[in-house]
Amino acid sequence: MLNKLSAEFFGTFWLVLGGCGSAVLAAGFPALGIGFLGVAFAFGLTVLTMAYAVGGISGGHFNPAVSLGLAVAGRFDFKDLIPYWIAQVFGAIAAAAVLYLIASGKADFAGVKGFASNGYGELSPGGFGLTAALIAEVVFTAFFIIIILGATSSSVPAGFAPIAIGLGLTLIHLVSIPVTNTSVNPARSTGVALFAQTAALSQLWLFWVAPLVGAVVGAIIWKALLGKD
Repeated sequence: MLNKLSAEFFGTFWLVLGGCGSAVLAAGFPALGIGFLGVAFAFGLTVLTMAYAVGGISGGHFNPAVSLGLAVAGRFDFKDLIPYWIAQVFGAIAAAAVLYLIASGKADFAGVKGFASNGYGELSPGGFGLTAALIAEVVFTAFFIIIILGATSSSVPAGFAPIAIGLGLTLIHLVSIPVTNTSVNPARSTGVALFAQTAALSQLWLFWVAPLVGAVVGAIIWKALLGKD
């Protein structure tokens, strides 16, 4: 179990450092910034790379919603859910702390502002409200779980799941960054919200509730309509 929890810690650490780091450090760089497209691919690549690196140890969840969805689908033991969540959240917080230290080393540093945190209303990149944010996070998390369950099922070729899952997360970000800055991952939302210089913490509840609900919905859909396992 210690090995599994360590894998989840480091996998989530890499997801937040790579994904949120791309948004904080590289997205808006003058003239050469990677923009929304680059950030979307960064998040997808973090999952793809760590799924191959440590997925064989822990299952490669790196996300409390994924752990819950897999448990509901019968692919993960409920008794391990809380330890996985703790490892994932601490990995996200540690990565956010490292990212803060890097960002604050800029010569003209004037604070981290939003720090790639998630939000709705005034904190939404596109000004989307609570209802839109709730729907987006539930629906996209549900589909993310369906992608994961399908890509890792016994009916598909082995070894390619991280590619489908990483590209799935990329697609989710391409669509939903303007709405909520894309969470679908409560740990990712928690880590950066602790350092953001906005009201991100007051909105954090949504980015736990919606992804967890979406994970359950996705798992139920898979089991009832699509699952072969």
